[in-house]
Amino acid sequence: MNHLLKVPVLAQRAFSISARQLKNKVPDAQKIFQEANGLPVHIKGGVRDVLMYRATMALTIGGTFYSIYWLVYCAFPHSKA
Repeated sequence: MNHLLKVPVLAQRAFSISARQLKNKVPDAQKIFQEANGLPVHIKGGVRDVLMYRATMALTIGGTFYSIYWLVYCAFPHSKA
């Protein structure tokens, strides 16, 4: 029963102002993305953004060709062996 008395104290500690404060990273990101450096927005984030962009484009193009292949394959009759 004693452990139930500690619940309000623990809840107060979890939501108190003296808890660890998180740094607001939004102003830093705004500075990066609003720079006039000639880069498109989708690659201004650095190497990680470039890799994600290229992977997305590769999967999109690959998926398009794969879909076209199966559409053509299904569109024509096949000889029965």
